[in-house]
Amino acid sequence: MAQQKETPAIRVENLSKTFVLHVQGGARLPVFANLSLEVAPGACVALYGPSGTGKSTLLRSLYANYKPGSGHVWVRHEDEWVDMAGAAPHRVLEVRRRTVGYVSQFLRVIPRVPSRDIVAEPLHALGVPLEEARAKAENLLSRLNIPAAMWDLAPATFSGGEQQRVNIARGFAVDYPILLLDEPTASLDAGNRAVVVDLIKEAKARGAAVVGIFHDDEVREAVADHIFDLSKQRAAA
Repeated sequence: MAQQKETPAIRVENLSKTFVLHVQGGARLPVFANLSLEVAPGACVALYGPSGTGKSTLLRSLYANYKPGSGHVWVRHEDEWVDMAGAAPHRVLEVRRRTVGYVSQFLRVIPRVPSRDIVAEPLHALGVPLEEARAKAENLLSRLNIPAAMWDLAPATFSGGEQQRVNIARGFAVDYPILLLDEPTASLDAGNRAVVVDLIKEAKARGAAVVGIFHDDEVREAVADHIFDLSKQRAAA
């Protein structure tokens, strides 16, 4: 008997994106065209290709930060499919809150808010009691080598690497079914890169679908099940 194909968590269909440069006379800059991709639960797809091939644009399109020119970005949200390319803003926010986590390269520093609460906030917003959310935040901060003495401090004065680790902890605080990772280890030393690799593997083990940009070859090889080469997609477009 043929094995039934697993329902994907993400299904991208015929996605196209062109930037219009209004300050340059409306010049059009095509990024990719008719791009299709599926990501299964428990799998990690690494976006690959030289600078300019659209890796970050695709990741932001999956999160609905960018609106594509055409195509669909279907994500499995609870028991239904939501097209992030055309969903209403309130619907996009609900999907982000519960289903799709995003870890960017930089922490958006929130003045005067302690690091512990920055990490705990998305979990607490889902109804988890504050002390439980803070306990998970502390565990993540500890794993990422943020000393306990810094947990009550706002991260505005932290180093770039420390801010990035707070950012990663926040991104992994909720057990999102889908995780989008934009160079999560870019400013980290070897020890903390290994921690992030472990966090990604743990997310995959619980069934999360992961899409990431990993410029570190060792990290990519450690976590990726599939490579999606956008330079080939661009050539084929």
